[in-house]
Amino acid sequence: MGATEYQEAQKLGKKEYKSCVAHGRFPYLPVLDEILSREQMQTEQYIGLVNIPLDKVVGTSTMGRTQAFAANFMPLLEYGTEFSLKWSTLSDAQVNEGIRDPIECYEYMNRYYVVEGNKRVSVLKFYEAFSIPAIVTRKIPKYSEDDEDIKLYYEYMHFNDVSGINTIDFAHLGTAEKILKLVGKGEEWSDEDKEEFKKVVFDFTNAFRNRDGDKLDIELGDALAIFMSIFTYEGMLEMSEKEYDDNLIKSWNEFSVLNKDHNVELVMSPAESNVKRGIFSYLMPQNKQNLSVAFLYPRAPETSDWIYAHELGRQYLEETFPDQIKTSSVYDVKPNNVSDILDDVIADGADIIFGVTPEMMRPSLKAAIEHPEVKILNCSLNAPHRYIRTYYARMYEAKFIAGMIAGAMTDNDKIAYIADYPIYGTTANINAFALGAESVNPRAKIYLEWSSRKKYDLDEFLEKNDLRYISNQDMITPRNASREFGVYKLENGKPINLLVPIWNWGMFYEKMIKSILEGNYQSQDAGAKKALNYWWGMSSGVIDIIVSKNVPYRVSILAEHIKNDVIRGEATPFYGEIFAQGHKRKNKAGVEMRPEDIMKMNYLVENVVGHIPSKGELVDTAQNVVNIQGV
Repeated sequence: MGATEYQEAQKLGKKEYKSCVAHGRFPYLPVLDEILSREQMQTEQYIGLVNIPLDKVVGTSTMGRTQAFAANFMPLLEYGTEFSLKWSTLSDAQVNEGIRDPIECYEYMNRYYVVEGNKRVSVLKFYEAFSIPAIVTRKIPKYSEDDEDIKLYYEYMHFNDVSGINTIDFAHLGTAEKILKLVGKGEEWSDEDKEEFKKVVFDFTNAFRNRDGDKLDIELGDALAIFMSIFTYEGMLEMSEKEYDDNLIKSWNEFSVLNKDHNVELVMSPAESNVKRGIFSYLMPQNKQNLSVAFLYPRAPETSDWIYAHELGRQYLEETFPDQIKTSSVYDVKPNNVSDILDDVIADGADIIFGVTPEMMRPSLKAAIEHPEVKILNCSLNAPHRYIRTYYARMYEAKFIAGMIAGAMTDNDKIAYIADYPIYGTTANINAFALGAESVNPRAKIYLEWSSRKKYDLDEFLEKNDLRYISNQDMITPRNASREFGVYKLENGKPINLLVPIWNWGMFYEKMIKSILEGNYQSQDAGAKKALNYWWGMSSGVIDIIVSKNVPYRVSILAEHIKNDVIRGEATPFYGEIFAQGHKRKNKAGVEMRPEDIMKMNYLVENVVGHIPSKGELVDTAQNVVNIQGV
C-alpha cells in the first residue's frame, strides 16, 4: 500500500523541483544552518512538546537529507531505496493508526526546521494533516530596531507566550499586541482563557479560508485583528458558523484595503463640483433633498475647545443649508454607549453622522458595515477602513506660520508648546511649529509639554524653564474662558494674545454636504480601492490663522506672505533636510516630504526639548484615545 503513496508523493516532489528550477528558486529544503549564523543569534529557548502547524514546517536544521526532498517536503529519491521503504512504512502507519511520535525541530521567525523526523513531516504533508507533535527549541535572533521582520518576530514571541497560539502570522507591527488588548485578559492567561481563544482563532480561520481569504495578500493575524476590532472578542465567542460567514461578507472590503501597500488614500483638497445646469433648469423648480445630519460629541461643547469648534461648524451648516438639511447633536457619547447612540440616531432617520473623536471609531465602523445606507465619518487621521471615512485638517500649515511668529518674537530663544494627545496629526503640528521657529531663529528651542500627562502643571513648567512665549490650545473653552489660547506671551503674569490658528469646521462640513448633494461623495466611493481620509489644508479654507495687532508689523507681513504661498501650494513646512532628535535624518535636501510620511510622524525634530509620552504617563481618557490613534 505504502509503495503507491510513495510514488504519488515522488511525482509531487519532482513537479515542485522542476517548478522551482524554472522560476529560479532553490529546489530543495532550506537549511537553518545556512540561514542563521551564530553572530545573528541572541539565545535559545526550550519550548518543549507542542503541536505545530505543518504548513509552518519549512526546512531542515542541517544539510543531512535535504536533497532527498523537494522544497514542498515531498520525496525525490527513487522507489526501492531504503529511504523510500521507510517512508512507505510510515505511510502505512499513518493510515492504520496515525503517526504519534513527535519530531524534534528548531523554531526560528515562526518557522520550523526539522532536526529529527523529516520523513514523518513528509508523510503527514502528503496526507494534508494540519499539525504534528514536536519537541521545539526556539532560536531567538538579536533584536534590531532597524529590521522590521525582527521587530515583528519579537511581537509574535510575546503573543505566543501569552496566548499559546502558533498558527498565525502578522505583517504589521502592533497587530499582535492589539489582539491581546482586544481579548482583554491581561498578561497572565489561564488554561481556560487559552482554550477559549484557541476556539475563536480556529473558527475565524475556518470561516476566513472558506471565503478564500488565503487568496488575499494579507496575513491571517492581521485579518483576525480587523474582524475582532469590528465585532469584538465577546461577540466572536457567541458567533455561529453562519454568523461568521455573514459578518465576513459584510466586512470583506476591510481585508481588501489591508491588501494594499498604502491602504489609505489621502484626499488633500475638496472635489470640484461636477454639477452643470442648463438654462432650462433655472426655470424649473429644484427638488430639495432633505438630509438629517447627526453630530456625536463626547461631552458638552462649552467644556471643550475642540468640541466647541465643531459645534460652531454644525451651527454654520444649519445656516448655510436651511431648506436642505436638519442637524442634531448628541452629548456624552462615551466608548461604552457609542453603539447604542448610533443605533438610536440611525433609527431616528440620520442620513449622515459625524463623530468628532477617534474613540468613536470602532462602533462607528461596525454601524457603517451594518447600515451601508448611512454615511458615517470620524474626525481622525490614518484610519485604514473602507466602510467609514475619516476627516481631519492640515493644522500643521498654520502651526508652521505660528512658529515663525513666535520664533521671531521670543526674547530668550525659548518657546513653550502645550500639546494634548500624542496621536496622528499632533506630532506633525509640533514639528511644523518647531521648524517655523527655526526658519527665522536658528537658536529657537521648543519646550514641549503635554496637557494629558498625569503630572501636568502648566505654571510649574513655564517657571522652571523660564518660558514667556507659549503655544497653547487653539481656541477658548467657553465654560472656562481665558486668554490662554493660540500663541501668547506672558507679561507681568498676564497673557497677551499674538495669534490664533483656526479650525474652520463649518467650511469643511459645508463642502462635505455639497459633495454629497452633488454626488461627488458617492462617485469617490465607487472608484475608491483604498480607505479615504480627507485631509484638507489652508487652500480649502478649513484652516486659517489670525494675527493680532500685538505682532510687529514686519513680522505680520512676513506671516501673511508665507500664508499666501502655502495656500497657492508654493510653500510647505516639510521641505528639505529635516532631522529628528538624535540627529537622525528624516528628509533629504531638495525633497518635499510625502503626505503619508507627515501623517505617520512618530518623532520630534531636533529643536524640540521634550519627548512623546508613553501611555503610562497619560491620564485614563488620553490612554483610550492613544490606544486607537497613538503614534
